[in-house]
Amino acid sequence: MSSLLSKSSAHSQPWADTIIQGVGLGLRDQHMIEVLTTQPNTPWFELLADNHLSQGGLIPKQLAAIREQYPVTLHCVGMSIGGTDALDFSYLSKIKQLKEKYSASWVSDHLAFTQFKGRHFHDLLPIPYNEESLQFISQRIDIIQDFFGEALLIENPSSYLSYSSSSLSEIDFILALVEETQCKLLLDINNVHVSAINHHFSAQQWLDKVPLNAVCEVHLAGYEEREGYLLDAHNNPVSDAVWTLYQGFAERCHLHNTVIPTLIEWDNDIPEFSVLQDEAKLAHDIMMRKNNA
Repeated sequence: MSSLLSKSSAHSQPWADTIIQGVGLGLRDQHMIEVLTTQPNTPWFELLADNHLSQGGLIPKQLAAIREQYPVTLHCVGMSIGGTDALDFSYLSKIKQLKEKYSASWVSDHLAFTQFKGRHFHDLLPIPYNEESLQFISQRIDIIQDFFGEALLIENPSSYLSYSSSSLSEIDFILALVEETQCKLLLDINNVHVSAINHHFSAQQWLDKVPLNAVCEVHLAGYEEREGYLLDAHNNPVSDAVWTLYQGFAERCHLHNTVIPTLIEWDNDIPEFSVLQDEAKLAHDIMMRKNNA
């Protein structure tokens, strides 16, 4: 049975009205006209919610027209789930209104913080993995989930440094967070690989511990290498190493009779839409070949 049908004991499920399945694409402004005119065979699109909070103009009209043809999900970068500043309910209200406007199937954000003492950073900053952080962030996720009235999808981050105060591994922290809050996971396999190389742990062992019934979406993206570090730049094709990890994950899904929606992300140096389609086809072939093996 697909993990999309799993039940949360604390929150109603966000996918009740629209089924998200197959391999979707991150919808960017550069491709909207092409999507509208060609109506590609893309099963769903993910919107970077923070780019669509302004009112009026051409893009909301284009997006509304696209939404008539395709289901969508919302991906956020501004909740600052791991931050110590008070939750921004003005921002959360805008996200909720956007979700309702486009009937988005679910909302996701990252296990990171993006602001401190009112200053906003243009990056997803890492958190310490310990019991204090676990309880604090669990409370924040509970508040957000109560506000939306449904389970929130939490994405594992890429990171480039770690805290001496961390007493848990990243995956063990995430598993405890899922158990504590009944949130769901947006599993970014590229981020697992990036962090594994930067911090010298096994990406495969990390993935082996992920419960499939907690995962509602998978992200695939490309990275950039600088001075021995991998950066989650979203400006290149999915790497061979990440495709290998995804293939192993697809095999595990097959063994458990599960198919999890996958998304191709590309945010910088954005190529022609056909390039994203080719990446999506490869992901589809990997997942479906494994499920038809």
